[in-house]
Amino acid sequence: MLIQFAQGFGVGGGLIVAIGAQNAYVLSQAVRRNYILIIPFICIVCDAALIAVGVSGIGSVVASSPRLSSVATWGGAAFLFWYGFRAFRSALRGGHLEANKTAAPTLKAAVAATLAVTLLNPHVYLDTVILLGSVSGQYDQTGRVVFAAGAIAASILWFFSLSFGGRMLAPLFRQPLAWRILDGLVCTVMWTIAVSLVLKRPI
Repeated sequence: MLIQFAQGFGVGGGLIVAIGAQNAYVLSQAVRRNYILIIPFICIVCDAALIAVGVSGIGSVVASSPRLSSVATWGGAAFLFWYGFRAFRSALRGGHLEANKTAAPTLKAAVAATLAVTLLNPHVYLDTVILLGSVSGQYDQTGRVVFAAGAIAASILWFFSLSFGGRMLAPLFRQPLAWRILDGLVCTVMWTIAVSLVLKRPI
């Protein structure tokens, strides 16, 4: 059991840690001190649900549907372009963090944005449903459950570390230049992923 858990933790962690739209969003909100518990919690719940779907064997069914794959890809690309544009405008304007005056989205808006940046990105399905589902296929039912538990544990550790780590960087972001760099990085990540999605899919 320990081997399956360790493999799930290692593979899941390796996929989650890679820089992507979701991580960029979580970090940017953590630096702004916006919902540092709720945002990572939503990411973890989504990851856990998708990992469970992949490990159950449904991942192969989703992967075999060109229509579902196409809708997810184009919808995800559109969202990433839009979010990247918002970050681009923010980078041009610059900004700063004031200890007692930090503009924050409403809880509803934060939840919606977190769900969108997580579920509208086709890469998350490739990582959690397809790849993790495929790797877990070498085990029996009990082994797959333990493998999934390891992958979910990696998600829990990563997203809360990212959120609380970003919060610790908040004092640095009292400088406008730091905001420009962060928003520029978010924009670059979002647009790069969006372009890669469009180039890989037929019209």
